[in-house]
Amino acid sequence: MPRRIASTTRAACFWVVLLSLFIMPAVYAKSVEPAGELMIHNFDPETGKRIIPNERCLTCHGDEKEKSDVRDDGSPVKIFVHSEQIEASVHGEQSCTSCHVTIDRVPHREAPKVVVGCIECHKETWDQHKDDPDGKHERLKVVNEQIDNFMDSVHAQPNKLDQSRTNATCYDCHEAHNVGELGSIQRAEKRLKNPEVCGRCHEKELEEYRTSDHGKAVLEKGDSESAICSDCHTTHEIASPETDKAKLAITKNCGDCHEDAQRTYFDSYHGQVHRLGYTNTAKCHDCHGGHEVKSADDPTSEIHANNRLENCRNCHTEANDNFLSFWPHSDADDRENYPTMWFAKRFMQALIFGVMAFFWVHVLLWLYREVMDRFQGKGFIEDLNHPDVVYFRRFPAVWRWIHGLFAISTMTLILTGTTLLFSHTDWAKTVVIFLGGVEMEGIIHRTAAVIWLGIFLSHLVIAICNIWCKRDKFEWFGSTSMLPNMKDLRDLRDMFKWFLGRGERPQFSHWTYWQKFDYWAPFWGAAVIGSSGILLFMPEKTALVLPGWMFNIATLIHAEEALLAAIFLNSVHFFNVHFRPERFPMSTTIFTGAIPIEEFKHDHRLEYERLVAAGELEDHLVKRPSRRADLAASFITSVLIMAGLALLTLVLIGLMTTPS
Repeated sequence: MPRRIASTTRAACFWVVLLSLFIMPAVYAKSVEPAGELMIHNFDPETGKRIIPNERCLTCHGDEKEKSDVRDDGSPVKIFVHSEQIEASVHGEQSCTSCHVTIDRVPHREAPKVVVGCIECHKETWDQHKDDPDGKHERLKVVNEQIDNFMDSVHAQPNKLDQSRTNATCYDCHEAHNVGELGSIQRAEKRLKNPEVCGRCHEKELEEYRTSDHGKAVLEKGDSESAICSDCHTTHEIASPETDKAKLAITKNCGDCHEDAQRTYFDSYHGQVHRLGYTNTAKCHDCHGGHEVKSADDPTSEIHANNRLENCRNCHTEANDNFLSFWPHSDADDRENYPTMWFAKRFMQALIFGVMAFFWVHVLLWLYREVMDRFQGKGFIEDLNHPDVVYFRRFPAVWRWIHGLFAISTMTLILTGTTLLFSHTDWAKTVVIFLGGVEMEGIIHRTAAVIWLGIFLSHLVIAICNIWCKRDKFEWFGSTSMLPNMKDLRDLRDMFKWFLGRGERPQFSHWTYWQKFDYWAPFWGAAVIGSSGILLFMPEKTALVLPGWMFNIATLIHAEEALLAAIFLNSVHFFNVHFRPERFPMSTTIFTGAIPIEEFKHDHRLEYERLVAAGELEDHLVKRPSRRADLAASFITSVLIMAGLALLTLVLIGLMTTPS
C-alpha cells in the first residue's frame, strides 16, 4: 500500500511539472502584458525599442466600426485611419511608430501624447541618403528647403524650437496619413481642400473667399486650377500679410495666372515701384481686393464702376470722377482696345529710331572720314609742342554755369528716371537702395526736374533779353543766330559728300548745324518731358481739368522721350563734342569758355573771316586759360563724361534685358 501511494505520488508530481511547462509561460505572459496583448514582439537590436507592426496598430485604428473614441476628459477623438490611404501615400513604407515615436506598446495603457517629429525625421533621412547614387531620396532635398522656409514663416511662430507650440505645424496643413506624391491625383484633391484646411484657423478669410470668383470656382465648381490660399500666400514661406515680404509675394504670385495683367501692371508707375521691391504704391489686392476678388461686372466688386472711385481714394484722397477714365492695365501694343496709346507709342518709337539711326550713321561716317584724313595728314592736328597762347572766347561765364548745372540735373534725371523704367534690373534696385529708397529717389527726381526746368527757363529769359538789347542790329538768320537756315541744309549735304570722299569739308559759321540741333532738341524735350512730368507730378490737380487716360499717355511719352535724350546725349553729343578724332579725348571749351584760335579757325572759318573783315576779331581774343582753370575744366569734363557713359551702359543693359 505505501509503495502504491508513493508510485501514485511520483506520477502526480510528473504531470504537475509537465503541465507547469505549458501553463506557467502563459500565466507569466498575462502578468507582464496588458490584457489583449497577445502578439509576441520583436525588439530593435540597436535601440532596444519594441517593434510594433502596422497591422497591430490597424487592429484598432483601422476598424471602420470604431472610428472614434472618448478621452479621459470626455472629449471625442477620431482614431480611424484608412489603411489604403496610408499605403498609397508617400509614407506608405514607413511604420506607424516612425512618426508616433512616443508609442511603445499596444494597446495603450492610457491616452498617449501625440508627438510627431516631421522636421527632425526629414532632415536626418536626407543627411543619411543625400549621397546615394540611386537618387531615390532626391525629393527630400526640396522638402528640407521647404522646411527651412517654414521655420522662417509666421506659422512657425511663436516657438520655432517646439513644434507642438506653433501657429501651425506640418500635420495641421498636410493630411497626416495621406501625404500624396508630387503630381499624383491626391494633389488635385488637396488643392480643392486647401481653402477648408486653411479655414480651420482663418475662418473670416474663408468666408470672404467663398464669395469671390476664385472661391466659387474651387468650392462650388471643383475647379482645381483656380487660385487657392497657397497660390497667393505660398505653401511654406508664409509671412504676415502686413509685411512687405508678403505683399511682394502675393502680387508676384497673381502673375502666375494673370500674366498679361501682371505685364501691363509692371509697365505702370505702380508696378515699377513694386518691382523695385517697395510696397507704397497700389498692388493687385489694393484694387481688386484680397480674398473677395470679383469681376468688374459684380456690383459688390471693388473695381465695379460704382465702387472704383472710392477704391482710388484709398491712396488719392482728392481723386475726382476723371480718375475713372484711367486705364490701370493699358497696353500700348493693343491697338484695338487702346488706340490712343498704340499711336502714341508708334510715334515715339518712330521718332527715336529715326533720330538715332540718322545720327549714328552720321557718327560712323564722320569717324571714318576723320580717321582717313588723319592717315593722310589732313584736318586739324593740334601742335602739342607749341600750344596756342591766344584763345577765342566762345562762351561767357553765365552760359558755362548754365551748361554745367543743366548737365548735372539731366544726368540726375536720367539716373533716377531709368531706375523706374528698368525696374526689372538688379542695377536699378541697387541704385534705389543707394539713394535711400524709392520715396527719396522720387524727391531727388522731382528736385532735379525743378532745377532742370528752372535752368531752361532762365536761359530762355537771358536769350530773349540779349535779343531785345540788340534788336536794332540783330539778324534772325545771321551767322551768330541759332535759328536754322538754308545754309545749314547745304552744310549737311556737303558734310555727307565729305564723308563719302566726294567733296571737301564744308566751312561753318559761328554755329554748325549739329550744334543748332543740340540746342533746339532740349526745347522739344523740355516741352514733352516737362509737360508730361508736371501732369504726373500732380495727378489730383491734373484730373481737375484732364481725363484720367492722359496719365497713361503722359507716362508713355515721358519715358520714351527721356530714353531718347539719354541715348542721344551720351552717345551722339559726346562724339560730336569729345570723341571725334580731332577732339579726342575731350573738349573743355564749355567750361573754360575759350577755344584755341587755330582750332576755332579750322572749325568756324567763315565766322573767323567775317570777324577779321569787320575788324572785330580782337574783341573776342583772350589769353590761354590758367593751369588751374584748365585742370578744373578737365576734371569736371572727365567726371561728366564717365558718368554719361555709365548711364548709357545702364540704359542699354535695361533695354536689352527688358521682358518682351
